[in-house]
Amino acid sequence: MNPLVATEAGQHAGAGRTALSVNLNKVALLRNTRHLGLPSVTRAATMVLEAGADGITVHPRPDERHIRAHDVHDLAALLKAWPEAEYNIEGNPLHNLMEFVRSVRPHQVTFVPDTVGQFTSDHGWDLAKEAETIRPLIAECQALGVRVSLFMDPDPAAMPLARAVGAERVELYTESYAAAFGTAREAEVRGRFAEAARAALAAGLGVNAGHDLNRDNLPAFLREVPGVSEVSIGHALIADALELGYADTIRGYRRAIEMGQHPA
Repeated sequence: MNPLVATEAGQHAGAGRTALSVNLNKVALLRNTRHLGLPSVTRAATMVLEAGADGITVHPRPDERHIRAHDVHDLAALLKAWPEAEYNIEGNPLHNLMEFVRSVRPHQVTFVPDTVGQFTSDHGWDLAKEAETIRPLIAECQALGVRVSLFMDPDPAAMPLARAVGAERVELYTESYAAAFGTAREAEVRGRFAEAARAALAAGLGVNAGHDLNRDNLPAFLREVPGVSEVSIGHALIADALELGYADTIRGYRRAIEMGQHPA
């Protein structure tokens, strides 16, 4: 088994510290508008890791509109030089995801119930209906030494189902929190995520989070939502990097995480 699979937050993150995994999909999306190979996905990965990111996330969709098959393999080769960094591959295991898991064996795979051609991820698994479909695929990943996380809505009642189907973590889908941030509903919505995280932890699951998190809304989320092992951030982080550069952006997100975990 890959030794990093057993490390809940990744060695680079350190015990009890929320790891920052950078989703590089939008770097690939920009590159794909021309045939020059620019910007480079592997160069972006190198720069964010040098700046202090704890891992890399990619979501290779069947239409390859951003991350392409060669990117998945190129990043796997690159990360051999970064043994402290985690590699997380997202996607629907009923589409093209499993071929990457079998060939690359990343540290973590995140099962996402996207449809083919879906604009962006917008809902978690309905395990009351879909558990038996994904159960054998979860078992296959684990037999390959790959930790499995399930993309889930913040429903406390669903957390024991995620554990029962074999998952080791859940990734809480945070779009609703991001949409409520700064509004009168923020505390109520964030409270639902805290409740879901507590239910996940009680069920023996690790907790990840992602979708529309950014430097502004991340500290409040981490202050209230317990036990978040990892946040996966792409769109907002890459948008910030266009203005600030990769190094300052990663430092900014690390500060946001520290503010959430160690408020003044």
